[in-house]
Amino acid sequence: MKEINHKGGWRDFVQLIWQTKPPLLIMGIALAMSMGSTLVGLSIPLFTKNLVDSFSLESLNRLQVVGLGVAFIMQAVAGGVSIYLLNRAGQTVVASLRDRLWKKHLHLPISFYDKNQTGEMISRIINDTGIVKGLITENLTNLITGSISIIGAIGVLLYLDWRMTMLIVLAIPLSMLFLLPLGRRMYKISKGLQEETAKFTAVLGRVLSEIRLVKVSNAERVEYDNGKQGINHLFQYGLKEGKIQAFVAPLMYFVLMLLFVMIVGYGGLRVSSGELTSGDLVAFLLYLFQIIMPITQVSNFFTQFQKAMGATERIIATLQVGEEELYIGGKLENSQRAIRLEQVSYAYESGEPVLSGVSLTVEPGKVTAIVGPSGGGKTTLFSLLERFYEPQSGMIRMGTEAVGDMSLQSWRSQIGYVSQESPLIAGTIRENITYGTEREISEQELKNAAQLAYADVFIDELPKQYETEVGERGIKLSGGQRQRIAIARALLRNPQILMLDEATSSLDSMSEVVVQKALKNVMEGRTTIVIAHRLSTVVDADQIVFIEKGRVTGSGTHEHLYESHAMYRDFANQQLRMLPSV
Repeated sequence: MKEINHKGGWRDFVQLIWQTKPPLLIMGIALAMSMGSTLVGLSIPLFTKNLVDSFSLESLNRLQVVGLGVAFIMQAVAGGVSIYLLNRAGQTVVASLRDRLWKKHLHLPISFYDKNQTGEMISRIINDTGIVKGLITENLTNLITGSISIIGAIGVLLYLDWRMTMLIVLAIPLSMLFLLPLGRRMYKISKGLQEETAKFTAVLGRVLSEIRLVKVSNAERVEYDNGKQGINHLFQYGLKEGKIQAFVAPLMYFVLMLLFVMIVGYGGLRVSSGELTSGDLVAFLLYLFQIIMPITQVSNFFTQFQKAMGATERIIATLQVGEEELYIGGKLENSQRAIRLEQVSYAYESGEPVLSGVSLTVEPGKVTAIVGPSGGGKTTLFSLLERFYEPQSGMIRMGTEAVGDMSLQSWRSQIGYVSQESPLIAGTIRENITYGTEREISEQELKNAAQLAYADVFIDELPKQYETEVGERGIKLSGGQRQRIAIARALLRNPQILMLDEATSSLDSMSEVVVQKALKNVMEGRTTIVIAHRLSTVVDADQIVFIEKGRVTGSGTHEHLYESHAMYRDFANQQLRMLPSV
């Protein structure tokens, strides 16, 4: 998998926008109307010139007044429609970009999430794409119309008087000498600002999602300091951005006033000498505004363009990360076969191997328990079976067929997973039980699954029953209730392979009894793999596999391991000494 470390440029940015399939027709109409509005604006100074040169009440006629009024109205209407259409185009582009990012994140491998914080990813999808929207909706039209306005105004001015026009033309490159370095500086600031925004969003997401842990740990002060640090960093970047903007605005104002004074002074001399008419001078002043203001708009475009490129570098990098191919590979036709791990090894990027040469066989329709000391590799083994990661060496097979040759969708559809956390989504009990099922679930199927999971006992007592909201991460339910909903969800999928990750370790004794009964219903007739820290839950398993330090050091029934495996015997003596069978 690629790291998110991408050095982008304007070509990458333009390609990214092009891949969103922007509505070119709408954008074309919007820009055409903006251009028309700009051209109408360019004709007004000439009309004003003629009006000033031959001004008298008698010279005014109704047609001229009406024509001027219509021109102003058409210019306003065209400008308004153009703004709306460009906003629509910008929203369309950003919606498409967010859609790509959302779909991409859903298909990225677990290893990507191991290295990136959730809050940062949310910031990319929401904040960074918002900057792109602003560039299209606010600044793109200013670039086009501003350029037309500048070129058109200079062309008319050259026709009227080339000497005075040169005063204006020479000021433009002088302004660019200052504005271009500022744009490059803005790019660096924007990139840093987006990084800090993503980090701050990550802190907010982490703290607010675990607010109960914060409070029970008296960690308010610590988390306040963490958040305060992020706020200060954002403040500093905001100040840097403000400094550049504070320099650009006075610079443009200075250039505008300097040109204004020069044209008034030099133009006044030429009017007094008869080389220019008063109307020519008025037209020059009006065209001056039609040049200087668009220059500001064009410079703002390039500043925002630099910001947008900085904001989208990590978007582009994320889109280039390799993703899971859910539908590539064969279909799992027969799941009633043994699962075999053959010399499987795996190490995380930190270095030390977590699993080394693990070989074991999980017989179909039977219960295999994985036990051993903490940190031995049990959870990693489950992750490999779920295909969150691929073995770095060795092979996982079902029968004689390599699991890696099957499509992820086909393989995972046969697996029911129940963990000790029993994660729930914010929503109703119904939505949580049916989560992930694409087919229509009947009311009877839903109730049968709840009944087998012993979840109907508490659901029927709730006022809204299956429409009860469970709260964020199921916080409104007890641990045992969450577990039973998770078991009902697994039952509804009707999986042939069941994976239980210490599903009762965090429950009280009464809840554990009920959940154990529910698990027996789920396990019946299915290939079951159980991670267990408490041997009392798996002593009756068909096979117990003992893993320590990433290696299988023993396997067999409870009685066989108790007689032949010293560490297992120590485990059993510690945990089962109260049981008469030991």
